Amino acid sequence: MSASQLRFSLLTVENALGVPLEDVTLLAPIDRQEVWAAGVTYRRSRDARMEESQEKSVYDRVYDADRPELFLKATSNRVSGPGEAVGIRGDSTWDVPEPECTLVINSTGEIVGYTIGNDVSSRSIEGENPLYLPQAKMFDKAAGMGPHIALAWELDDPVNLPITLKITRNGEVAFQGETGTDQMHRTFDDLKGYLFRHNTFAHGVFLMTGTGIVPPSDFTLEDGDIVEITIEGIGTLVNPVVRLT
Repeated sequence: MSASQLRFSLLTVENALGVPLEDVTLLAPIDRQEVWAAGVTYRRSRDARMEESQEKSVYDRVYDADRPELFLKATSNRVSGPGEAVGIRGDSTWDVPEPECTLVINSTGEIVGYTIGNDVSSRSIEGENPLYLPQAKMFDKAAGMGPHIALAWELDDPVNLPITLKITRNGEVAFQGETGTDQMHRTFDDLKGYLFRHNTFAHGVFLMTGTGIVPPSDFTLEDGDIVEITIEGIGTLVNPVVRLT
């Protein structure tokens, strides 16, 4: 679907239904697409991966390499929408959210929109061995996405979007931080270009573009935490946290 077709579809639905936004429950804005993610695209992310890992040089090398780190993050059934719980693994001892600007890309490789992604990750599992990355990243409720898609032409400067993260625990702010897409080491086009090399997406694809906000090493998500991610021009994604058993 092209950007113009997507805009037409959204306007048609809005006009046909005529339902106020506050009267509806928003689901994750995903259908049959896969969700991919990019790693170590911010210096802060590189430093955090090096702190946790037994193989520190791996992350330093990928940060400076021409080829980015790309991995399959989630299938649609593993994605939580606004207000739905994101999960942390029961066999992990160190877990963090990763707030990320997420590209909405159609089957021809055109960026047609942007949304908010939460790349929930196990730092303890990935830190034990980089080859455990799929287990640290992909599991039930491993991704949050929403609250909606901002169409490409609705954002004047998508490479300069402020991003904030707030984690609330028992009614108190346990952590908060901020960054922006202008702090990325790689471009959206660079990441998209590598993702589409010898790879086709019949229904399009979502691409999380990495995080520049990493809580300190003594912080880990807990069951019942509330994660709020805000990206200017897109909105705020709120998800409670549940520990998987």
